[in-house]
Amino acid sequence: MGRHSRPGPPNQPSRAAMYIDAADPLAAYNKRRRPPLDIHRRHRPLHGGGGHLRPDEPRALEQWNGFSYEPAGTAANLSEAQRWVNEQTSGDASAEYG
Repeated sequence: MGRHSRPGPPNQPSRAAMYIDAADPLAAYNKRRRPPLDIHRRHRPLHGGGGHLRPDEPRALEQWNGFSYEPAGTAANLSEAQRWVNEQTSGDASAEYG
């Protein structure tokens, strides 16, 4: 196998770019509170299956609370769910880790 600039598939964001302040006593704790793959919001089909299948069916919306994903509501279809996932809010948890 050849050399890679980082491990993992090329379609996933790098987790190595985060700056950790050595003077911060809670740096290790804050690092563990990051969501998987730095995805703070996600959607799942209510009736199971792949996220891209049956785009007209309702979706469950989930948001990272610092420890796990919690339900945040529902969306009527895939396009509404994607719009919710991609919208930026001022209280988004990703501002804490930047």
